[in-house]
Formats: sequence, C-alpha cells, structure tokens
Amino acid sequence: MKFKTLAVSLSLLSAFACNGFGRGSGTADQTAPTALRVDNQGFTDMNVYALRSAQRVRLGLAPGHANTIFNVPAGLMNGLTQLRFIADPIGGVRPSVSEEITVSPGDSVVLTIPPQ
Repeated sequence: MKFKTLAVSLSLLSAFACNGFGRGSGTADQTAPTALRVDNQGFTDMNVYALRSAQRVRLGLAPGHANTIFNVPAGLMNGLTQLRFIADPIGGVRPSVSEEITVSPGDSVVLTIPPQ
C-alpha cells in the first residue's frame, strides 16, 4: 500500500505535500478502496472534502484532537487521479486547501492538520 502525506496549516492557510513512501503509483488494483486518514491536531472540528477538477465531495467530519479515516468515493478515482483536499473549520472563516497530489486506487493518504 502506498502512503502519501499532506500537512494543512490553518494558521498560514496553506498546505504542503511531502514525499510519499512505498511502491510507485499505478500498479494497484483499480477497484481497491482509497483511504484518507486525517490527523487533526487542532481543537477545531473540520469538514473534510476531496476535490477533483471542479467536483467537490464531502468525506465527513474530522473532530479536533482525533484521527479519522475516510474512504475516497470510487466515483472520484479514475486510475491515477489528481486530488486536492479541503479542511473547512466548523464556525471558521476560510477553509485550507492542500496542494494537488496524484493518487491511485488503493493508496492511503495522510492529511495532518497542525495545532493553531
């Protein structure tokens, strides 16, 4: 399984994509579920979305100070897929958007939301 890591900084309202670990993309079973693990280190609960082109899909709620795992809907995945992730704070002013990364079916992506 391939792991990719993203860090979302709410204080800077930006995100940084870090190096992935594991085997190369594109070799996984095309029907394998793609997972997003959100490590929310902040106090604020976040609505989390996956974004492909202009299509935005809500994945769910990531509570503060918790790890939450979401499955990326198969309808968003089409082989190697360019995705961004959005962390929208509940009661906050502006959401944070990650850099665009390439994800393939079966990948696990880690989105880290640091404390503010």
